[in-house]
Amino acid sequence: MTGVLASQQIEGLCDSGAITLDAPLAEGQVQPASLDLRLGNTAYRVRASFLAGHGRRVEDRLEQFEMHRVDLREGAVLEKGCVYLVPLMESLALPGDIHAVANAKSSTGRLDLLTRVITDGGVEFDRIPAGYQGPLFAEICPRSFSVLVRPGMRLNQIRFRQGQAVLSDDELRALHAQQRLVDGEAVIQDGLGFSVDLTAGPRGLVGYRAKPHTGVIDLERTGAYDPADFWEEVISHDGQIILDPGAFYILVSREAVHIPPDYAAEMAPYIAMVGEFRVHYAGFFDPGFGHDAAGGAGSRGVLEVRCHEAPFVLEHGQVVGRLVYERMSQAPRQVYGAGIASNYQGQGLKLSKHFRAG
Repeated sequence: MTGVLASQQIEGLCDSGAITLDAPLAEGQVQPASLDLRLGNTAYRVRASFLAGHGRRVEDRLEQFEMHRVDLREGAVLEKGCVYLVPLMESLALPGDIHAVANAKSSTGRLDLLTRVITDGGVEFDRIPAGYQGPLFAEICPRSFSVLVRPGMRLNQIRFRQGQAVLSDDELRALHAQQRLVDGEAVIQDGLGFSVDLTAGPRGLVGYRAKPHTGVIDLERTGAYDPADFWEEVISHDGQIILDPGAFYILVSREAVHIPPDYAAEMAPYIAMVGEFRVHYAGFFDPGFGHDAAGGAGSRGVLEVRCHEAPFVLEHGQVVGRLVYERMSQAPRQVYGAGIASNYQGQGLKLSKHFRAG
């Protein structure tokens, strides 16, 4: 059966040896439609980001680019602006009909941690071909904040697919007619479009901008940090903001989106480049996201935005991305928000779980 593999199927891959674990599965590691990946014991500081390339191993490329090694076992700081490679506790021996894609977890993206999975022989980040056999590595580049990490921390997640799972636009329109995927008008073109919300909240608050010089964030601590120490509030009273080059922003979608329990979704660019900015994609939306929030009205998506070369005016309602919906191979035993301690169900504008609520 084609589609995205559900939690119980992922557990089956672990049992069969298609997923090999250096340590037993941790509680909550298997998500409704993905598997969290865990950091190993060592981080390699490298001169530059790289891919292994056809026929080459990551381990061999490390000999070219390694600067020094960092032991993570007692906790270690990965410094802002540096690039690290960390072997993961999970490796793969995939069947020939199953391929995979990786992505940053939500809390990772909201800290502006650029983290991607690479493989032996890989020519793309975060893409694992069908039948791949070998180790997995996380490339980590903290962009806004230095972070304290330890072995077993989960910054990335991986989703397994069998066959073609993506819904066509016609199928997406039919699903929206049945289950209402978004409040308001559905803009459907190569997925479900969504836009930015710049209507003023309390005191005109529309988002947050990362401060350039801050302390270290311990990724193990939840609700521990004062947002004011790391973020500036972005205020607007006219439905627009000017994005500064190089700055990182947390904004929110205007639309509340809904992922039915037998579907999954992934955030993708609306086009490759919109103006002078890009939305970052901690991009997996699990089955059940927004399904039981506010009586089934959906949950809004948090947008991680970075401006590029020139200042850019971002306006309320501007389309900035799209959700690509996929069929599940099976319905997961538990969906997002239903008894699995989901952090962002029913969310509005919200920082990562590491910060105290306002």
